[in-house]
Amino acid sequence: MGAGCAMLSQWQFSCGGKLSSERKAALILGGILLSEGAWLAVNLYFSTPGFLRYCGFTSSAGLLAWGMALIVTAFFVYHSARLPSVRANLLRLDGLKVLAVGVGIAAGFCEEAVFRKMLMDHFAHLGWTAVAQVAISALAFGAVHAIWGLFRGNLRAALGAMVATGVLGLLLAVVFVVGMRNLAPCIISHMLINFFAEPGLVLSALRGEMGRALQHAK
Repeated sequence: MGAGCAMLSQWQFSCGGKLSSERKAALILGGILLSEGAWLAVNLYFSTPGFLRYCGFTSSAGLLAWGMALIVTAFFVYHSARLPSVRANLLRLDGLKVLAVGVGIAAGFCEEAVFRKMLMDHFAHLGWTAVAQVAISALAFGAVHAIWGLFRGNLRAALGAMVATGVLGLLLAVVFVVGMRNLAPCIISHMLINFFAEPGLVLSALRGEMGRALQHAK
């Protein structure tokens, strides 16, 4: 962590003392791509058929789950587009969007496997109800994404990022339960959301737009 902070400070100095929000967003997206992309590559390398089976791509989740996943995707992208940075970057083709495609694939598999499959199955084995599993999945997913706002150095921005991504985590957890714990619809929904909205969402958190939106909603 200290080495990472030192590298960030060194880059800030070389860029004139302060990173732009676009460069910070590229740092965040690049870090996600490297870490979660490595996780995905390792799983595919050692057992592609087994990994795809674990993720639900060799069995049926049912039409209801797939329909809900598409609705969640459309709902989240639509409401995210109310944020200026998301709206401006929704269809823009640039370096951040290229990163978002890679992140979408890596995070779609990695984050859904961790926050839906592994986490929810763990608590199911402990005897927790489906409602409790959905709640813990949403809270954990939102808490991890609060780091977007912390890059801004603002707790309100972190809270805004946590609420926005927590809502998404909750919706995808419901899809997971409805789909008989098949992960495939959640993965595809997560990928599509990242393709379209991820760069803008990170920029929104860094620029404080999520924090302001949360304040206006009160």
